[in-house]
Amino acid sequence: MVHQDGFSGFRTRFANRFQAKRAARARPATGFVSQPEPRTIGAFARGKQLIAGNYLFAGHLVNAPDKGLWDVTPPSQGFSEETQGFVWLDDLASVGDGEARRRAQVWLLGWIKRYGKGDGDGWTPDLTGRRLIRWINHAIFLMAGMTPDESRAFFRSLGQQTIFLSRRWHAATPGLPRFEALTGLIYAGLGLEGMERHVGPAVKALARECADQIDAEGGIPTRNPEELLDVFTLLNWAAQALSESGRQVAPAHMGAIERIAPTLRALRHADGGLARFHGGGRGLEGRLDHALATSGVRAGPSTGLAMGYTRLSAGRTSLIMDTARPPTGLASANAHASTLAFELTSGRRPLIVNCGSGAHFGADWHKAGRATPSHSVLGLAGLSSSRLGAAQNYGGGAKVFLTSTPAKVHLQRQDDANGAVIVAAHDGYINSHGLTHMRQIELSQNGRGVSGEDTLAAVSDADQARFDRAMDQVALQGIPFHIRFHLHPDVDATLDLGGTAVSMALRSGEIWVFRFEGRGELTLEGSVYLEKTRLKPRKSKQVVLSGVAMDYATRIRWTLAKAQETPSVLRDLERGDTAELPS
Repeated sequence: MVHQDGFSGFRTRFANRFQAKRAARARPATGFVSQPEPRTIGAFARGKQLIAGNYLFAGHLVNAPDKGLWDVTPPSQGFSEETQGFVWLDDLASVGDGEARRRAQVWLLGWIKRYGKGDGDGWTPDLTGRRLIRWINHAIFLMAGMTPDESRAFFRSLGQQTIFLSRRWHAATPGLPRFEALTGLIYAGLGLEGMERHVGPAVKALARECADQIDAEGGIPTRNPEELLDVFTLLNWAAQALSESGRQVAPAHMGAIERIAPTLRALRHADGGLARFHGGGRGLEGRLDHALATSGVRAGPSTGLAMGYTRLSAGRTSLIMDTARPPTGLASANAHASTLAFELTSGRRPLIVNCGSGAHFGADWHKAGRATPSHSVLGLAGLSSSRLGAAQNYGGGAKVFLTSTPAKVHLQRQDDANGAVIVAAHDGYINSHGLTHMRQIELSQNGRGVSGEDTLAAVSDADQARFDRAMDQVALQGIPFHIRFHLHPDVDATLDLGGTAVSMALRSGEIWVFRFEGRGELTLEGSVYLEKTRLKPRKSKQVVLSGVAMDYATRIRWTLAKAQETPSVLRDLERGDTAELPS
């Protein structure tokens, strides 16, 4: 299997390289049909760091003030791909001064000279689509002061990349990579003279992808909220470009936008950030609000399941819980063992979080971030609710897919005058221990308190027989488990009341207190918070409630509530979290 996937990846890379070389001999574009408008949003701070020679990509920082971008040896494949995708143009354009323009022009023309004939890592359909979007978006910024020869080289490369995309978009992996490729092709076809013939086929292909990849509830197979935002943003851009050129947006395309918007609203915490599940982060600040406003879809958040997640909100508190099966098959390449995990945010401050994706910090961090102990949920000691398979070569890189996941996830939700209750269960531990994990979480009507109950139960006769066998293997000492509540790094937590409670202070001034009932031990331990905008994992803490399952049913109740002296409304004026950038 691995050998076959390796050959398939080689064949894909060969076909990409062949078509890139072939496109380099095609007739170039001659100019823009209309004046392009930038739609992408960059970060001023990152732009200033690029100008200073601090290159931060894919979790690697290279400090090389005397070297151009293409003179730096990439420390990882991810670093190379991020530079080749040209998203950093957004950051330079956000600075927008003469020095930023000079860097952008030098690096763009340097790319054309070094890689423009089909060389380098950037000749894949998704990276080419990403790059075309940025080149066209920032054309006014890029072309100011260019010589005639430089302008001709720019348009020649735009045309070559468009022709390459028209021949290779179908080789992109279904999902976000293919949406990037097709959006880039639509952009180029609409914006460049001589490329109009590519628009019709790309519009039809994009409509098919919308029908195939966006389900009836506005979700995608990976169940990654940030990836859903990326897809939504691309569909908005494509729809805008088509409308501004006087073309009709396909019904399937518009239908996908209308389905995704309420799902994203349901996956948004009280502070505006996305829930961090299945490899996704919070999203760049302001990007979600901008995308929702651009879409024009006014529908409120989904009230039922939103891409497999259930959202509770009251007062200034939001709670989002993973209440569906994890992704499977090819969609599980970045999926996590997070079934029944939740995150909680109070006002502008995240309190309970998941550790997040460690992919930008290497394979070991990526693997650790996907395991159940990296999520705010119950897990059996040494075992995740979903298991990772062996690494396989797929699409030119090593991928690790989920091979064993819960087969069934049950969900019940009740809303009444006292608040909202989620009751959910999964069977991820039945095969190994005969145990079903059941979790009940209630958010009070005023949002000041959460009541939870975690149960491990051997329900059927067959399950009880499995549990007995598991007990025999540990000499009847019991099955150890841990219920983890990972805290955001900004939360200041201390053990109180002789180790029976944990007080948690937020930067807003709010105090939350954690308590429990039942047989267990409460500890405060170290944890990490993983963000792709950081140079390294951030230290944080986790509340850990440990116990041992001795019987066919083991239950622990816990509460998380604002301290009585904490007012319901606070003026929270302190700036939120910012990306770590070298000074």
